[in-house]
Amino acid sequence: MDESQLRLDGNAAAGILREVFAMDVSGAQEACASCGTIGWMGAQHLYMYPLAPGAVVRCSTCGDVLMVLVRGGGRYRLALPGLRWLEMREPVQAPPET
Repeated sequence: MDESQLRLDGNAAAGILREVFAMDVSGAQEACASCGTIGWMGAQHLYMYPLAPGAVVRCSTCGDVLMVLVRGGGRYRLALPGLRWLEMREPVQAPPET
């Protein structure tokens, strides 16, 4: 089997992306691409003004931009320029009631 047999159209990622973007990212761990610090997204510095169209998250250690989110015109634009990685845990499922 070669690589072309494993390759799918990007639309095939819709399901897994829907799972990820439905999670609470404030409890996610991340690594700053600039200084390498590993921390919790909820512990970083947020810059956002009332009625602003977006927000900027900066590393609490070095101050570099980790994430920018802008909302407007019926769209969201998300940039993650300063993240080396972002790790989110799957939500714990409650056992079915008997």
